[in-house]
Amino acid sequence: MFANSAEPGDLVEVVLVKGGRTKIRYPARLLHDDGVRISVRAPWAGEGVRDFGFVRFEPGDVFTEHYWRDRWYSVKEVRAGDGALKGWYCDVTRPATRSGGELVVEDLDLDLWCSADGTDVRRLDEDEFADSGLAERDPGAASAAVAALDELEELAREGALGTPAA
Repeated sequence: MFANSAEPGDLVEVVLVKGGRTKIRYPARLLHDDGVRISVRAPWAGEGVRDFGFVRFEPGDVFTEHYWRDRWYSVKEVRAGDGALKGWYCDVTRPATRSGGELVVEDLDLDLWCSADGTDVRRLDEDEFADSGLAERDPGAASAAVAALDELEELAREGALGTPAA
């Protein structure tokens, strides 16, 4: 357990920032914090149903989310209310920061989806990433983001997203 963290089971507020603004914030139950990886569990925090065509996020879904202080992504295991695994939704982000009860993550637009059976691995929002201007504003961050998406895709194709160390 990380010395400056809350105890497992405590609530933390996950804050997703995009383009300098808070996109969403929601409470989550702390599962693990070892100073590098932070894991939390939370119900679907969106409004109603979000249908991507290849997966639906809906009330009752439960997300077990893994964030790292030294990696440029997060991995979110998505389960239906009945416990059935839907798959993994991965966000490319700057490394997570945690201060007290807040876990802050900056979304860099790139995402990856991997279905529960691993047959559907898809890169998402590459057009949004290109349009974001990050490559011009912060070439180092843009390069790290693209490398993170490549790493996530490799982990997904190897079937390794479901391991906590992924």
